[in-house]
Amino acid sequence: MAKVAASSCLLSCLLVLFLSSVSAVTDVDKQVYIVYMGSLPSRADYSPIAHHMSILQEVTGESSIQGRLVRSYQRSFNGFAARLTESERERVADMEGVVSVFPNKKLQLHTTTSWDFMGLKEGTRTKRNPTVESDTIIGVLDSGITPESQSFSDEGFGPPPEKWKGVCSGGKNFTCNNKLIGARDYTSEGARDTDGHGTHTSSTAAGKAVVDTSFFGIGNGTVRGGVPASRIAAYKVCNELGCYPDALLDAFGDAIADGVDLISISIGGDETASMFEFDSIAIGAFHAMAKGILTVNSGGNSGPNPTSVSSVAPWILTVAASTTNRGFVTKVVLGNGKTLVGKSVNSFDMKGKKYPLVYGKSAASATCDAAAAESIFRLCKEACLDKSRVNGKILVCGGRDGLKIAESVGASGIIFRNPRPDVAHVHPLPASGLLTEDFESLVTYLESTNSPQATILKTETIFNRTSPVIASFSSRGPNTIAVDILKPDITAPGVEILAAYSPDGAPSKNDIRHVKYSVLSGTSMSCPHVAGVAAYVKTFNPKWSPSMIQSAIMTTAWPVNATGTGIASTEFAYGAGHVDPIAAVNPGLVYELDKADHIAFLCGMNYTSEDLKVICGETVTCLEEKEILPRNLNYPSMSAKLSGSDSNFTVTFNRTLTNVGTPSSTYTSKVVAGHGSELSVKVTPSVLSFKTVNEKQSFEVTVTGNDVDSEVPSSANLIWSDGIHNVRSPIVVYSYTNDEY
Repeated sequence: MAKVAASSCLLSCLLVLFLSSVSAVTDVDKQVYIVYMGSLPSRADYSPIAHHMSILQEVTGESSIQGRLVRSYQRSFNGFAARLTESERERVADMEGVVSVFPNKKLQLHTTTSWDFMGLKEGTRTKRNPTVESDTIIGVLDSGITPESQSFSDEGFGPPPEKWKGVCSGGKNFTCNNKLIGARDYTSEGARDTDGHGTHTSSTAAGKAVVDTSFFGIGNGTVRGGVPASRIAAYKVCNELGCYPDALLDAFGDAIADGVDLISISIGGDETASMFEFDSIAIGAFHAMAKGILTVNSGGNSGPNPTSVSSVAPWILTVAASTTNRGFVTKVVLGNGKTLVGKSVNSFDMKGKKYPLVYGKSAASATCDAAAAESIFRLCKEACLDKSRVNGKILVCGGRDGLKIAESVGASGIIFRNPRPDVAHVHPLPASGLLTEDFESLVTYLESTNSPQATILKTETIFNRTSPVIASFSSRGPNTIAVDILKPDITAPGVEILAAYSPDGAPSKNDIRHVKYSVLSGTSMSCPHVAGVAAYVKTFNPKWSPSMIQSAIMTTAWPVNATGTGIASTEFAYGAGHVDPIAAVNPGLVYELDKADHIAFLCGMNYTSEDLKVICGETVTCLEEKEILPRNLNYPSMSAKLSGSDSNFTVTFNRTLTNVGTPSSTYTSKVVAGHGSELSVKVTPSVLSFKTVNEKQSFEVTVTGNDVDSEVPSSANLIWSDGIHNVRSPIVVYSYTNDEY
């Protein structure tokens, strides 16, 4: 009996161990998922917890769901979290009433990411010079500012710097403080921002840290500028009618006299650059440069067309726009359960309700052209839509035209084919812009279903996407005015940026909402990022000239990988690369320029005395012995446009470097290949030795090659390194026929 009992015990123990091992394996296979079921039913007899338990019992086949149900949502919306296997997750996702099922991933508290993405961390994680930062004044020429915004609170600030000579002339009910130390208006409307653009750019450059900020829950985190301890002076030069050169020049003059340290101007021309003598920004920035003030300017939003960059003067730091590691996506769930991923900043919650889809002939008015009604890609013109057919439904459009009138014709939402899938915008109703492939899937669904339906989900935030990538809208070079000056100079975050906004404005056209923080995209957003970086660099190097700050930012930039083919993906898209704030503080060497250098450059471009007087504000006589070839301007990048007949070529660049690093240092040159056909690059001398700080050393770069592709420039990178600093300059050689300009 003892033996039998022992054997029975052994079998029982083995069985327990076996079952435990099976259970352990099963637990490993399970993951916590959130099952979202939209809004709560209004039925009085509905019990969320009972419904959730019933679903779990059906899916798992288990009578007891103890250890399965993690939590039940039954107050503001319907759903639950549960431990499920992958096959169980798939079964739940297919059940009626389930909107979506997604993993319960661990989240972290985030800032609004752009400054963290660039390495300029919040608080004590970034080295700062608070006393000098507090004495730094950024002048913002824009649509005004919202003085009451938390981003411009002066809590903790002392009085304005003694050098400040400006005024607070913002108009009625406008008050400055020790953060927003000055305001001027050039529109006769007061300096208050009624648009939102100026408030957004000002807070991006120098706004205080404001925690728990979002656009209706999207992008939640801490909003801050690059130099939150610095001061802001606002110059309102734009209103709903536009921005005009007379106001811009007036504002430049005032900003210079008021004592600003930097000027940020997210304003520009259309798709073509103007000759310097007709360019009010170039003229104003020249005067600022002569007084030791750097102007940072947006490159324009006319990309990816070549020669579309509008800010091309070498005394301006021109900024392109690129992505960060964060993006926004808005999913569309079709009536058949298929999910399509689109782009928009959608804060509206349709609560999982599926609405009828209307498109093509089903949305067309009787007066609409028959061919247009047939084509989903030509519809969504106001004259073609029948309001009674669209009202209460989701409108489907082959382009963005429908966005302008979707709400006015009573649509509950809009799904459109997005020609620029890299950027999400705010819209006044539920919206999602689909990539071409997903849009074609939608069309297939529409054409194969009698009563097509869909719902548009609230925007989700995604991280760790490939970055940085130059935005499709960001204007491209080559430079059409000074063809041997590479533009844009640098790129910075300009896609889906959350920052302060004016509650007097609307976050999108025809939007009735009013917000204090909003999401915008454009080189207007990347420009103040670089202005903030320039201010940050200046706080550690307060005696540096504008050209030294510009050089430091350009030569320490991250290299950017090309995406796509042709000019739009090369240095003509991003210049020297992506701004790196921390590295720019200590570049080692800089390329210096002053007013006389720029005048010699303009003389080399054959500007007349009359033209020079317009730009410089004084009588200038060009002396032949002081003229320089434009390509020999001591610029941080090197670029040369070849004539169409140069199949074999030799181009030289003359440059001078100034030591701002270690007193005794030796730099060795290295050339790294870039795009296009191979270039032979010789640097003479190939080694530069410095004995003191501020010592200058000159060198020559000789570039030879042949058969440069007219569609893709040939490029390389020259890097001077002392083992600590890497001073990098792009070299670009390109060829275009005159009729391409």
